[in-house]
Amino acid sequence: MTGTCQVCGKPIAGSGGPGRAASYCSQACRQRAYRERRSPGLPVQELISDIADRAQRLRPAPVTALHAEVEVLSTRINQLRRVARQVREQNVTPQPVTKAGEENVTSVGVTEPGAGIVTSEDVPGARVVTPDEVTKPAEHAFTALIEQHRAEMRAHCYRLLGSYDEAEDLTQETFLRAWNSAGTLGQIDNPRAWLYKIATNVCLDFLRKQNRRPTTYEPIPGMDSGDGPPPPKIAWLQPFPDDQLPERPAPGHEPDEQAVASETLELVFLTAIQHLPPRQRAAVILRDVARWSAQETAELLGSSLASANSAVQRGRAALREALPERREDWSAAEPTAEDRALLQRYMDAAAVADIDAMVELVREDAVLTMPPNPFWFTSRDALFGFVRPNLDPASPMFAGHWRHLPVRANGQLAVAAYLQRPDTSVYRAQLLDVVRFEDGLIAQITTFEPHLFPAFGLPMTL
Repeated sequence: MTGTCQVCGKPIAGSGGPGRAASYCSQACRQRAYRERRSPGLPVQELISDIADRAQRLRPAPVTALHAEVEVLSTRINQLRRVARQVREQNVTPQPVTKAGEENVTSVGVTEPGAGIVTSEDVPGARVVTPDEVTKPAEHAFTALIEQHRAEMRAHCYRLLGSYDEAEDLTQETFLRAWNSAGTLGQIDNPRAWLYKIATNVCLDFLRKQNRRPTTYEPIPGMDSGDGPPPPKIAWLQPFPDDQLPERPAPGHEPDEQAVASETLELVFLTAIQHLPPRQRAAVILRDVARWSAQETAELLGSSLASANSAVQRGRAALREALPERREDWSAAEPTAEDRALLQRYMDAAAVADIDAMVELVREDAVLTMPPNPFWFTSRDALFGFVRPNLDPASPMFAGHWRHLPVRANGQLAVAAYLQRPDTSVYRAQLLDVVRFEDGLIAQITTFEPHLFPAFGLPMTL
């Protein structure tokens, strides 16, 4: 049986096997499709129809068929969510109501037009600016502003939130709020600071409503998690793709801020900063990461200079306590050639289920966590006591064969892992491991679920 490539239209041989049918004839076409997902002409209606049809066909048995269909359905829903987000990006201009029952693209009340800097106290029922009220030059200037600062705003929101999905959503909310004041853009002296203030307030509003508090992992009955102290549990923590980091560095910073300004996307730092109260967190990030001056930080937070400085000092002190004691030099966190070689040996050993070789590459006090799942381990013995039966083909708990692709997340080396379950022929996205090294060995593995593979440019199946 043959199919047709969704990109070039060439026939795809052998697409009739078990599992999801191939969509592309080559990896080049797959990557091209990923790059072109930002096109406004994506088949939204086709996706909606396909999701509806697949949902209606779902049956609880047989279980293998249900699992395969749910995975495909999940992928389709993620594609639709991505399309909807991109449509919102590319059609930022709010459309006025032209017919009875039609809704604006942007809900009324996002921001009061002409209010200058948007704060967290929005006015319900605020008037939406229509396209006719904003000149074409202003539109072009606003579009250029978005493109110039999109990556920086996304990274800023991610540091505040710790969640990639939420950072994406609130970055879009930032630009939607900014649009409603786009008519006054020419009167704003520092557009970058303006966007930072909007983004910070959007995130603080979100955090105020969520009232999140980090906890620690709890023992799981019947499971040996190791003899180390339970690690911090940040259930909402997600990885961030390195290729979406801002291309240009932020302005220079003061020497005493180097300890927290060097590696401020590494998961250890992200976990530590999530323990700070939201306003302290924002103050430290604005001052020591985005590198705004003390006065600018106070203005961005809408507070007095003394209040902002106090928040920064208290946040720094709390952050030092939350960071691991043995991580004193944050500038040394960049992966080395030796780290990359070690990780490749680890992936090679996992591919052939050479468990003993894997054990030799991991520290005795290694820590593994799996947010948002409850599993955690604080020793090598406990970790491999859990993993070994799943890797051993002779074990009744054997999960299947693995393939790995190297990626970069949060400024660290990472591995995208695909699992081919017994009696199947397709390797399906299973997990994403972000790895930290110490003294030439793997010291920490943070395992994430695979739904963010598309954000990393990774296929869901191999």
